Amino acid sequence: MRFDLGPLILDTDRHQLFRDGAPVHVSTKAYALLALLVESRPRALSKDEIQRALWPDTFVSDTSLTTLVNEVRTVLGESARDPGLIRTVHGFGYAFEGAARTAPLSASAPRLVWGDRDIMLDEGENVLGRDTSARGSIPDASLSRRHARITIRDGVATLEDLESKNGTFVGGKRVTGPTLLADGDAVRLGLVQLIFRAAPGSLATTKTVR
Repeated sequence: MRFDLGPLILDTDRHQLFRDGAPVHVSTKAYALLALLVESRPRALSKDEIQRALWPDTFVSDTSLTTLVNEVRTVLGESARDPGLIRTVHGFGYAFEGAARTAPLSASAPRLVWGDRDIMLDEGENVLGRDTSARGSIPDASLSRRHARITIRDGVATLEDLESKNGTFVGGKRVTGPTLLADGDAVRLGLVQLIFRAAPGSLATTKTVR
């Protein structure tokens, strides 16, 4: 299930958070806390209930939970002094405030599949590489900081290498110029293997764009 939280998309099936289509990196416990609060909304959860869910076999202090709540709030762009989605129920626990509307499935947008992670692709240019500021950030040493670029225009996806050190490949062939992508194409950046998935109904869903 995917939930639109406003600043973020929570995908409980993929166990990921997204902001503007890009994965957001949070600790495992922070993700678990956010998912627990969203799925339990609008009910407020006691500190004991939260601790049993997140640390079932370990005793932790209130400080550990407070630190985790602060991490979630930071990701959501809020704070304890100016709360928005995470409400403190004083003397009791926490609750998620907000509609958390069901969001469209990621399959409705073009993306690169990297293991159990989706790298969402927007209309226009999407730079892929090791650079953490890039939309398509892939933290692997075999990639250059700005390794390759996928451009989405009117349902057509084009892949270009950006003079990377270890090369860009489609179907095992090195990319030496703008290369059209079709749904299901195997893409390799350095040593990283990915699969391109086109948006349903786009020109890239068929091999005729080759």
